[in-house]
Amino acid sequence: MVEEIGTNEEGELVINMGPQHPATHGVLHLVVTLQGETIKKIEPHLGYIHRSIEKMCESLTYRQFSYVTSRMDYLSSHINNHACAMCVEKGLQVEVPPRAQVIRVMVDELTRIASHELWWGAMAMDLGAFTPFFHAFRERENINDIMEETCGARLTMNYIVPGGVMADIHPNFQKRVKSFIELFRSKIDEYDELVTGNIIFQNRMKGVGWISAEDVVSYGCTGPVARASGVHSDIRKLFPYEIYEKLQFNEILETGGDSFARYMVRMRELRESVHILEQLVDNIPEGEFQAKTKAVLKLPKGEFYQRVETARGELGVYIVSEGATTPYRIKFRSPGFANLSALDHIAAGGKLGDLVASMGTLDLVIPDIDR
Repeated sequence: MVEEIGTNEEGELVINMGPQHPATHGVLHLVVTLQGETIKKIEPHLGYIHRSIEKMCESLTYRQFSYVTSRMDYLSSHINNHACAMCVEKGLQVEVPPRAQVIRVMVDELTRIASHELWWGAMAMDLGAFTPFFHAFRERENINDIMEETCGARLTMNYIVPGGVMADIHPNFQKRVKSFIELFRSKIDEYDELVTGNIIFQNRMKGVGWISAEDVVSYGCTGPVARASGVHSDIRKLFPYEIYEKLQFNEILETGGDSFARYMVRMRELRESVHILEQLVDNIPEGEFQAKTKAVLKLPKGEFYQRVETARGELGVYIVSEGATTPYRIKFRSPGFANLSALDHIAAGGKLGDLVASMGTLDLVIPDIDR
């Protein structure tokens, strides 16, 4: 039950922050307890967009269930599908063709860039800078156009399937990716000039929302949230999958542990994703884009787990199979849920005006938390 705006027995002010109507999609509602302007406690209220995706998956086949995961973290839909496909392939012991592996990694990294782009524009807008939002979406449209031409969708993509990818890349794919790389390199510098170096922006971010490396580990935070506190957590490096171990790229680490450090991790990751794309765009192997698999898939009896690095951190897919055509049990370990759990710890003791910076740099996608 959400408390009304008012004071409690200790004379603290309790306010609702954020929309709380069930029809409002993808936003976070917080109940914030204040002493003056100082935050004493934060309680996230979730569940408005819980769709029981894990339970739905138990009635879907191993080809079907990954499609609903595009509706969890909808800004990492390719990567969500990738995790599901690899978990099924692990159970079936299917070897994915080299061409499909490269295509998968390329669409993953394009997805990561598109996600960070939207986050950057929304983050700046939340702090009062409206112009960056338009800059971010200007470049993001180029990726959306590539995705639409490749798989027919711009947001909830369903392209990566057990065995490879659903269809081969469009003849324009390499040309358009090269054009995007050339364009985007100069735009990252523009972003830094527009926002990163802005002294007002830095004053709103530095020293705000600090969390230690020990607390990051304790709360189970992953992705940029963990790496901003100096914790190694990039699944592509720690538990390499597909062709990541053959690629040259850096795990981005910062030691500040504050909102600005989390911001910088994502900005530097943009450059690393571009570097990965540069290594692959002219080196897509010839051959099949999908391994030969049966029309109806049955995993052997047992338990299977696969993790990947999404734009927000570690996504884990856990499948329990009884040998049937549908899973007995599916569980998703979403990065947003663990990262959100640290918000009260991060924000408590800070000012209400700093909460937007702390919350924004967690990069929360609420359907990923609710599921």
